[in-house]
Amino acid sequence: MEPRAEREAAAGSPPSLFELSGAVVSSAMGTLEREVWALPGQILQGILPLLNIYYLERIEEPAVKKGLSTQPIWHKLWNDVMKIRPPKSENIKNWRKKFLETFFSNVLHGVLDVSSDPRLSDRRFSPLLHSSRHVTQLTICNMLQGVAELTAERNQRVLENLAGSLRTLKFRHLLTSDLSIRQSLSLLLHHLIHHGAVSQVSMCSWPVPDKVLLVLILSMSAGFWHPGKTLMHQGSPCSLCREESDAQGLLTQENGALLGSNQLCCGSTEQSETSQWGDSESRSKKVQTASAIALQEADPDSQASIELSRSSSGTVKTPVLCGLRSHPLQNLACQDVSCKVPAEYYIKGESSPSLPKRSSVGPAFQKPYRRFKTAVGRKRRCPRRNRRARADPEDLYDFVFAVAREEEEMAESLYESNAQERESIDDWASSPADTPSFEDVGCMEGGSVGILPLKAACHFRSISTLELFSIPLTGDTCRVLGNLLSSWVSLEKLVLSYNGLGANVFCILSGLRALSHRRDCSLRVVRVSDVFSHIPSVELVRSILTAFPRLHTLSVSFDLKNQLEGNRPEGHSSSEAEIPESCLEQLEIRFPREPLQTSLLLPVLKASRSLQQLSLDSAAISCPLEFGLLLQALKECNPGLKRLSFHDVNLADYQKEVLLLLQDPVLQEITFSFCRLFESCTAEFLSDIIQIVKRNSTLKSLKLPGNRLGNHRLVALADIFSEDSSSSICQLDVSSNCIKPDGLLEFAKKLESHILQRGGQIKFTHLRLFQNWLDQDAATAQEALRRLRAVCSVVSNTWDSSQAFADYISVM
Repeated sequence: MEPRAEREAAAGSPPSLFELSGAVVSSAMGTLEREVWALPGQILQGILPLLNIYYLERIEEPAVKKGLSTQPIWHKLWNDVMKIRPPKSENIKNWRKKFLETFFSNVLHGVLDVSSDPRLSDRRFSPLLHSSRHVTQLTICNMLQGVAELTAERNQRVLENLAGSLRTLKFRHLLTSDLSIRQSLSLLLHHLIHHGAVSQVSMCSWPVPDKVLLVLILSMSAGFWHPGKTLMHQGSPCSLCREESDAQGLLTQENGALLGSNQLCCGSTEQSETSQWGDSESRSKKVQTASAIALQEADPDSQASIELSRSSSGTVKTPVLCGLRSHPLQNLACQDVSCKVPAEYYIKGESSPSLPKRSSVGPAFQKPYRRFKTAVGRKRRCPRRNRRARADPEDLYDFVFAVAREEEEMAESLYESNAQERESIDDWASSPADTPSFEDVGCMEGGSVGILPLKAACHFRSISTLELFSIPLTGDTCRVLGNLLSSWVSLEKLVLSYNGLGANVFCILSGLRALSHRRDCSLRVVRVSDVFSHIPSVELVRSILTAFPRLHTLSVSFDLKNQLEGNRPEGHSSSEAEIPESCLEQLEIRFPREPLQTSLLLPVLKASRSLQQLSLDSAAISCPLEFGLLLQALKECNPGLKRLSFHDVNLADYQKEVLLLLQDPVLQEITFSFCRLFESCTAEFLSDIIQIVKRNSTLKSLKLPGNRLGNHRLVALADIFSEDSSSSICQLDVSSNCIKPDGLLEFAKKLESHILQRGGQIKFTHLRLFQNWLDQDAATAQEALRRLRAVCSVVSNTWDSSQAFADYISVM
């Protein structure tokens, strides 16, 4: 801090004695730290701004105990160092966490030089280690910058801190990466997800995704990992897995339990070698040997992934050591896991000739020795040569799901070209049809098999939220995702936005159908949005609810209608299937300018007796009868509905139905957004609305954005709060309604008079005024806002109405 004193002296304002003393103390904090903590609060308050970020963070607890806050100092540091205003800065309560989290990210990505400000560096502290404890969200971009740095040996403690603090992992604008970076990423994900606390993974803006990298992130997020090659490259097993293996082995020894091979996390199914664990050396041998066998079964063509070397004492060594876990696929209860896609939904060029399908997982698990003996019988290759041969980006597909390869390549990787293996395949094909097959999950009939057995993959902790934004998903990746979903019991929220799913959405549905049969599944929220709708919106809603009736929230949104949709053959509509009773509480449908299809929507409403919130967007209502049927169904089938929203639905000719909705004794929130309510209405219609709302004591929120209210209708709405009103309206939204400053001022004065008549007793608390013409008279607008803010909370914005009008004219 001494340079600061020098700068102040050079500027002509010599520092005070206290500031000089504080600068000396701050420079000697390494020896005076505890003495500084014991200083009186008044003196400590003057020293706090002189400390660097490392001691400022360490002194937080003593400062709080003395009634001091470091938040203003952290806020000033943000302004001085970051030099940008963060989004929603008015909502930031903890500037310390905000600064240190951003500081960590900027240092990791090389954006910030800690030597640029003396407050950012200290020879006794590591920037990454010091700030990692405060990181709850980490973003990885482009060429995965920072991944290799985090997995380096010198940053082991940084990784441990992140494993405990990080909750959200985001990937943005990723590009193709080489094998070494992918190996570093797999280790990072293993620590942060499998042994950490990450619960949400989000990927966005990846126009041309690297299939290998995408599958790696998805599969590890689901808890699956094939660690053989990665750990062999690193030269040592995962210490966390080893600790879990030793701990669980010791527990098994103490309990005297017999350890079956199905307890191995690597999925080995050898049942003849179950025995009681002995001493520590015996446990280590058994776990290592079983791990090696599982790896060999998974990749019979590559001896590098299972190459064992023996030490002088004869102890078997393996590059992977996995914890003892029950395989997630052994307790599968689903009966229908095949992705059955109508012929008209096939994508041209997407399907490839399929190999003989394995109709059951059971026999594959029961007959592991044939593949194992075939692989072992081969001549061992030199490990070094083999590593070079297998250093292919496609290695990841050996891990769980080898997707979309040529028929010859798939045949080589899936089946051994010998009589015994062909016999085994025939046995699989002839297994009982009611036994679920993970080779079939999510695969189109007539398409490629698209998956390798999951039994060789280690299974670990998985995340609860997966979000994919603007990432094209091909048929192959959709089949991979469908397979992962089928056993992803920890997943609570799935968001697929603008992924170009098309007909491949049926692979996702197949995975959801299989997952729904798992009693321990946690999925409650599904959101699907895209540009084109391959099938009508309501049909997709019906299909999702039929596949997974336990959903609580479902959102389906499309921008445009697929022009080929009208050419679909009849007889494949999901409307023929009966929808089971669902647990749905919130339903959102955005129609791509297509009819409301009340006849298809009614069964959905009838099956959703627990529905509390319904949102319909961009639907076309053909006649009053159709709208009336909808309202009748809502009244009879959804008695608990509390929130109803219409957006961009032309209701100009349905005034009677609108009034009926406003009279509903159960609805607490009604939204008519850009519904052209007052486009051609009479004065009686507005008066009826006001009188009905005044008598409705249940309705608490009325949102009317984009309905051409204008000044005179806004002023009339103030009568909702008159002295004789029993209304409970707390929130009123009149955004985008051509309101001018003089009309807003008159509304404010009338509202004040009503409040005065009621003795100041009013429930009105929130008013939204976005995108109105308040810039036409700034002084009048400020006066109106001042009066309104004395009554309620007003949310508005500075909007250039002239520019908006020019933009509107330019696109006409």
